[in-house]
Amino acid sequence: MSNRVSDILFQLIQTLEKSEKRHFKLYIKRSSSKEDLRIVQLFDAIDSMKDYDEKVLLKKLAPITKTQLYNLKSHLYKELLASLRLLKSTENIDLQLSEHLDYARLLYNKGLKQQSLKILEKAKELARANQKINALAQVTSLEKKIEILHITRSTPAKTSELAAESSAVSGHIDRVTKLSNLTLLLYQWFVMHGHSRNTEDEKDIRAFFKSNLPDLNDINFFYEYLYLYQSYCWYAFIRQDFLLYYRYSQKWVDLFKASPHMIAIETGHYIKGMHTLLNAHFDLRNYKAFDETLREFKAFAVTNEASRHDNFRTHTSIYINSARINGHLMKGSFEEGLQLVQEIESKLEEYAMYVDRHRILVFNYKIAMLYFGAGQYERSIDYLMRIINGPVDLRIDLQSYARLLHMMAHYELGNFDIMDSLIKSVYRFMSKMKNLNVVEEEIFRFVKHSFAVSPRQLQPELEKLLQKIKHLEKNRHQTRSFAYMDIISWLESKVHHRSMSSIIREKYLNSRKHRI
Repeated sequence: MSNRVSDILFQLIQTLEKSEKRHFKLYIKRSSSKEDLRIVQLFDAIDSMKDYDEKVLLKKLAPITKTQLYNLKSHLYKELLASLRLLKSTENIDLQLSEHLDYARLLYNKGLKQQSLKILEKAKELARANQKINALAQVTSLEKKIEILHITRSTPAKTSELAAESSAVSGHIDRVTKLSNLTLLLYQWFVMHGHSRNTEDEKDIRAFFKSNLPDLNDINFFYEYLYLYQSYCWYAFIRQDFLLYYRYSQKWVDLFKASPHMIAIETGHYIKGMHTLLNAHFDLRNYKAFDETLREFKAFAVTNEASRHDNFRTHTSIYINSARINGHLMKGSFEEGLQLVQEIESKLEEYAMYVDRHRILVFNYKIAMLYFGAGQYERSIDYLMRIINGPVDLRIDLQSYARLLHMMAHYELGNFDIMDSLIKSVYRFMSKMKNLNVVEEEIFRFVKHSFAVSPRQLQPELEKLLQKIKHLEKNRHQTRSFAYMDIISWLESKVHHRSMSSIIREKYLNSRKHRI
């Protein structure tokens, strides 16, 4: 890991905007103590660095010792967070609610109970308006504490109302916790394994999902529906039920459209929802809806909401670029898609400290697919090797299909001298990882058999393989293969002696005609 992403203070300073740096200087100089002036020097020294280097830093700040530097860095980190909290409190509902609660506790500790209750009432109104039920629980908890310990002259009706409200909030939090846990665990399963590999996987996922789903009759409020729809999305996506996946990704986005003010409050969830909807359109080859949703997402990307935080800017950029590649993959415009690669890799480098390894893995596979579809097999192999040579601790499905695509790229290049060992290696890996279905078995059988036949005899073998595989396209237990690579279009290109790009492009154009 480079120094650019290894030091947490350096990371934080690198993310600061000009206005945030200016505010910090004004904020810290108010105290003007000797130590505060020293952390300003430390801030300026780190801010001027391209990469973090502690030796250089110690020279710049001489004669401080390494221990003193550590203490200064800790102090600077805390002061930066305090400055950011002060600056950003007005634009973040959670920070505003936290501030109200802090003020209410301070007033209560001073014995000013009525003033504390007034602040809590304001906090309660803000939490209700923005459906921040977790904050509402903290507000009602402090409110109950004051009512229980002190005579506040509250009416019996007010006391009963507070008790009922507390019970309702508790029930809501319980449902949100169950649903968000379900979403998280399903997502974790997918990151580790990808789509369900067999009927046993599907049986386990279905049992897990049903046992952790709360009573749907009790579902209410924005966040309960949000996590419910997310849970269904992951459940459907893992099982490759792409129609159900589409329905719930659309419900996810429509939830925000029904409450548009929530887009500014839960921007991250909205961005993820748009990404999920785009993936659903891609999986179902909903070409027109895909283009419309992508246009809508690009328009959102230039709004204040999308630009407000580094997380939002980063993920909007990543998801839009992922969708742009998907658009070229499903329309067969591989050469055009390859023109995006340099720009996308530049963005990934720019956002290096924000992008997780899983996202890089996916981009490497998608770019490899573009090169394969364009017939540039050596470049495809370069990107596949980034996956193959990396750790095998997540997305076992992509790890498996990267190896299969790598084998097919060498087959296309005519590297027959290494094919025998490649076939054995890839087959062994996919078998061990339980990623072998009928489609993969047929591909291995064909590739191995093709060495023993003449080019003239190969044509009927290709046609036979195409017929064997094509009828499996609608079989949900075999769709893993078609989700990761368009094996049918590849075979059709071989049978009809045309480019894979032209085959996919023709399907896309025919689909548009039928939908007009």
